[in-house]
Amino acid sequence: DLAPIAEGQVIKVFWRSKPIFIMHRTKKEIEEARRVDPATLPDPQPDQARVKEGYDQWLVLIGICTHLGCIPLAHQGEYDGFFCPCHGSQYDTSGRIRRGPAPTNLAIPPYQFVSDTKIRIGAA
Repeated sequence: DLAPIAEGQVIKVFWRSKPIFIMHRTKKEIEEARRVDPATLPDPQPDQARVKEGYDQWLVLIGICTHLGCIPLAHQGEYDGFFCPCHGSQYDTSGRIRRGPAPTNLAIPPYQFVSDTKIRIGAA
């Protein structure tokens, strides 16, 4: 249930023993993510490919650093996205790797919107 998540807030839930970050992005966070040219990123991916169409404010990620499997901190680092204190990987407000040893973006679990305020994580 997404209804209680305030704009700008990130919550952590668990799915299949993995931490899942659900981020209710602000308009500013979305705009910052979309201003970045994907071609300049280590793992090029536009912000629009990382969210469900029509639900740009909701970012759903597997909260495991793609470097060595640590759990990053939300709203941290130079890009105000996610920061992994173990080895310094920094992700932006779209969960894309921007700096550090992580080779790829934070993964997106399979999920779908079942209503405007509820998602189901996992296969349908």
